[in-house]
Amino acid sequence: MGTPRRAVEKRILVLNGPNLNLLGRREPDQYGRTTLKEIEDELRSCADSRGAQIRFVQSNHEGELIDAVHKAMGWADAMIVNAGGLTHSSVALRDAIIASAIPAVEVHLSNIYRREEFRHRSLIADVAVGQISGFGALSYRLGLEAALHLIDKKGS
Repeated sequence: MGTPRRAVEKRILVLNGPNLNLLGRREPDQYGRTTLKEIEDELRSCADSRGAQIRFVQSNHEGELIDAVHKAMGWADAMIVNAGGLTHSSVALRDAIIASAIPAVEVHLSNIYRREEFRHRSLIADVAVGQISGFGALSYRLGLEAALHLIDKKGS
């Protein structure tokens, strides 16, 4: 007989928007050289060590991201959202996050407030519990810590 698996109590969706599949190659001076797969591998390892299950969705299509949020309803206890360029334009994704009632942590690799003026406005920020930006790939790890904290806080 094998070792019994521990019950998974924490479930987290990580949602990545357009062009994030190009991480590591796209504007490395702005976004770093870490690939999305490397970020996912690190988060998966960290989540597993903390007894959490994690799902990743990346799409360049707004509707697919909205569908992923809908599918996470009833499954996810929290979500980490890097909507990429949709951060500044997608009312529909914002509405899906609100409708899901899943606590969201917004993350960005770069500090959106030190960039072009149009990036200073996030349509996600005020419906997320909090926002982490400017720490490169570490933003995701900090986002995972925040999501786990939200889940633990809700459970106590």
